Amino acid sequence: MNEEQRALFFKLSVCKGIGNLGMLKVLDFSMNYNNIADFSKEEIIHIAEIRTYQKIFLHSWEYWTREDQRLKSFQEQHRFITILDDDYPMYLKQIYNCPVLLFYQGNIALLKNPCLSFVGARSASVYGINVVKQLIPKMIEHELTIVSGLAKGIDSVSHQVAMHHSGHTIGVIGTGLDYCYPKETAHIQRKMMIEQLVISEYPNGTKPRKYHFPMRNRIIAGISLGTCVIEAGKKSGSLITAQAALEYGREVFAVPGNSLNLRSDGCHTLIQEGAKCTICPKDILEEIQNFSI
Repeated sequence: MNEEQRALFFKLSVCKGIGNLGMLKVLDFSMNYNNIADFSKEEIIHIAEIRTYQKIFLHSWEYWTREDQRLKSFQEQHRFITILDDDYPMYLKQIYNCPVLLFYQGNIALLKNPCLSFVGARSASVYGINVVKQLIPKMIEHELTIVSGLAKGIDSVSHQVAMHHSGHTIGVIGTGLDYCYPKETAHIQRKMMIEQLVISEYPNGTKPRKYHFPMRNRIIAGISLGTCVIEAGKKSGSLITAQAALEYGREVFAVPGNSLNLRSDGCHTLIQEGAKCTICPKDILEEIQNFSI
């Protein structure tokens, strides 16, 4: 992607009223259009099929057009790759609604590694934490990079265990990279921004919103060969990640728990629906070998 394209799509990423699907439509059109810098706001509205939020988009586009120097300065504050760049992860490119831009802090080369995601309860039990400590070291030995969402509980423990065993880990967040959410995992996020990798599809200044996290989960599933779910209730957000992995044709692993404990109901449902019942590292590694890693 050339500099004109990067500037256009960064501008679109900070504009309100247009989502990633709209940006993908503009990208598809721009691939066959030489003078993309000449796109008018009306053309973008037509190409991106912006209907409900036209007024919001127009106001935002006009603001950033007036504030061109401020926009350039803001862009310089970000590190990002685009879907057309070599660093963009191959598996993520295969999913529906793949992010046009990925903002990052840390070692972007980690996106080239074979990845496995671990997700689960925010209120993780001692059992859940011990399962993470049992499974992840073997994944690290087999040079798998651990992906999770930097949430409390299973997510943050997964990142920490990976780093403790000198492995690589990637955090995917649902805010701008200048936010740490939740605050309880801020120290892990800051450490990973230096020593590992943290990515987001949202530019700096983006605060946490409820709808951001299902979107974040599709990225977690999309960059991974498989997703392992540990301690997920029936309404757990982890099940969104598992469902996304299934839709993308990736492996889903579910760790069983106490049948009387509601904390594992979601995992038991996944197993009943065909997820791999996972009780030891071998259960994961046998399936992952079917992928070209």
